Amino acid sequence: MTKKAVVSQFRQRHEKYERLIEVAKRMAALPTAVAHPCDETSLRGTIEAAEAGLIVPILVGPREKITKLSASMKLSISDYEIVDAAHSHEAASRAVELVRSGKAELLMKGSLHSDELLSAVANRDTGLRTGRRISHVFVMDVPTHPQTLFITDAAVNIAPDLMAKRDIIQNAIDLYAGLGLGTPKVAILSAVETINPNIPSTIEAAALCKMADRGQITGGELDGPLAFDNAISLEAARIKGIRSPVAGQAQILVVPDLEAGNMLAKNLSFLSQADAAGIVLGARVPIILTSRADNVRTRMASCAVAMLLAHSRRTQEPIRA
Repeated sequence: MTKKAVVSQFRQRHEKYERLIEVAKRMAALPTAVAHPCDETSLRGTIEAAEAGLIVPILVGPREKITKLSASMKLSISDYEIVDAAHSHEAASRAVELVRSGKAELLMKGSLHSDELLSAVANRDTGLRTGRRISHVFVMDVPTHPQTLFITDAAVNIAPDLMAKRDIIQNAIDLYAGLGLGTPKVAILSAVETINPNIPSTIEAAALCKMADRGQITGGELDGPLAFDNAISLEAARIKGIRSPVAGQAQILVVPDLEAGNMLAKNLSFLSQADAAGIVLGARVPIILTSRADNVRTRMASCAVAMLLAHSRRTQEPIRA
């Protein structure tokens, strides 16, 4: 079978996301503060997630604008609370306050910029900070790959240092375990799989693996540096003589920096028809970070992942997804 035929065969198959969504639908929907849902994509995505039983939205933004928008789209929002906020900056702050007060258990990005929402989240006095670095994970359903891939960090931390990467990895491991997926195999990616002092990411990869050996990172199997091919392909790892429980079987891919992660995620999306659900971790609650380009399935999956993680934290038990 040609490569083109294989891609065509898998194009419409996203069983991994469908499974996550179905598990989430069997659980109680959680109150979710939606910051500034003031364009068609964000408002429709919010209502569709609510109608699927994944969230109970609290719409935070200019009341009149949201009401007029819903009417023009013929969407009924009469069942949902609206918290009036004059503009996107105020909407971000008020949405965060709803979480701080316990009225909302999830936070969701609407049509405001990600930086605006995350700035409110990271505020030292009024935000949702914890002792952990805030980071982003793309939970990717790649139709031509047998496993769900977690890519981190491709959206928040631009050039993380060693200790930031420690938190980025721990956040992703905790997410993987919280979804009931077991103990993840974590690949620390670089351009090569050998230590090279001229490539700083290889030195950091080695240090991170030793940190895991010493208990500074827990709950996952780490290896690195690994190039992308020998992280996900057993055959590539075999050809290069890499003996590792992670090589060729990685489920979490830790990228050197935001640029590398963003390019990797978008390559998978546009060349392999992958969906990329987005979630921000390290804050008091999971944060649903959607993109204007996300399709319905991806938006649903982002909500499902956040919801399952929140339920896992409630019970201190992993959700079997």
